[in-house]
Amino acid sequence: MSIQHTIIVGAGIVGAATAIWLKRAGHEVTLIDKGEPGMGASYGNACILAACSVAPVTTPGLILKGPKYLADPNFPLFLRWGYLPKLVPWLVRYLSHANDKDTRRIAQGITTIVGDSVEQHQALTRGTDAAKWIQESEYNFVYNDRAAFEADAYTWELRREAGFVPELIEGPAVHEKEPILSKSVNFLAVNKNHGYILNPGNYVADLVKLLQEMGGKFIQAEVKDFDLSGGRISAVDTDQGRFHCDNAVLAAGVWSKPLMAKLGINVPLEAERGYHVVYKNPSQRPNNPMMLASGKFVATPMDQGLRCAGIVEFGGLSDTPSKPPLKLLRKKVKEVFPDMTAESDEEWLGFRPAPTDSLPLIGEVGKTGVYTAFGHHHIGLTGGPKTGRMVADLITDKRSNNDMSPYEPKRFAKRA
Repeated sequence: MSIQHTIIVGAGIVGAATAIWLKRAGHEVTLIDKGEPGMGASYGNACILAACSVAPVTTPGLILKGPKYLADPNFPLFLRWGYLPKLVPWLVRYLSHANDKDTRRIAQGITTIVGDSVEQHQALTRGTDAAKWIQESEYNFVYNDRAAFEADAYTWELRREAGFVPELIEGPAVHEKEPILSKSVNFLAVNKNHGYILNPGNYVADLVKLLQEMGGKFIQAEVKDFDLSGGRISAVDTDQGRFHCDNAVLAAGVWSKPLMAKLGINVPLEAERGYHVVYKNPSQRPNNPMMLASGKFVATPMDQGLRCAGIVEFGGLSDTPSKPPLKLLRKKVKEVFPDMTAESDEEWLGFRPAPTDSLPLIGEVGKTGVYTAFGHHHIGLTGGPKTGRMVADLITDKRSNNDMSPYEPKRFAKRA
């Protein structure tokens, strides 16, 4: 039997992981991206391997709370109002999942992808140079007091059902554990057995380098179309020419949507504009990554400094940053880390792929030989290696214990 050749579109964490697992399974692999490896959403994120992040944004009550959040300048949710008419159809479908039944169904689907995140990253990189970027740690949720923690009871119930039960710390012990925190903070929910990536951009770049050392190829090109003339993919067309293949994987994040349209599927997927600020050479760092509940942002000590990420904005694919989200993020950082200073800082804006049902698209599109691996919303870095392994197993006909039905790529075909 001849060796199968798979082309993977998108050199972020999902595409790189898929490529490595397929190469290990004996496939020829070509990874294609219009940019440098790891420089999209895989570069700009909170760096967390957030195994406990199983709850979607669309929890019950969001429909009533959403307008209040948008009207509150101190809440980290923003909208470019000129984009609202285009956003409305997606938003209506997105909010339709803000009920208990859908939230629990979505949480189960997310748990499969992220629940063993650290182990999946370690399995992907074991014995390679890329392993040096993985740091095991706790992941701590920071609250002003117990009442604020208890207000999140619904989300913590979902985490408990997924196997994540935090250790609770309050009072003076909070500042013994994390001296960087403001004295107004008096409660920690400590999650053991988590981790983070010291530099996500370099991590993905090293994974792609590993792929090349294994005999795989990386080509910088923009994918334009697929040749499905025989009912099954035979080639991928790019601005650098045509590349023949037996299978293809779409792992291009938000940029996968127009390519899915080439397959006749209009995926209801929006770009969530995500921001971060890296504080270079900070005077203080947290001992472990932390989610600051009062500001809804994550602070992670990584090799570039202290990265603070977590503002959400809807407004399309304009690469022009908005000032209010970054202003609020800086304000919240100052509130919770009042004594922290830095030599300089760096801002970033990128695009996270948000499907209306908060679940990624993972699987084969019919019998076309085109597989999807995108739409991870906030869990791309966390769930990239597991997703890559799942897709590689599908392509190589390796039996899996995972229920793939929640991620069916054609689930939107009839409605969209």
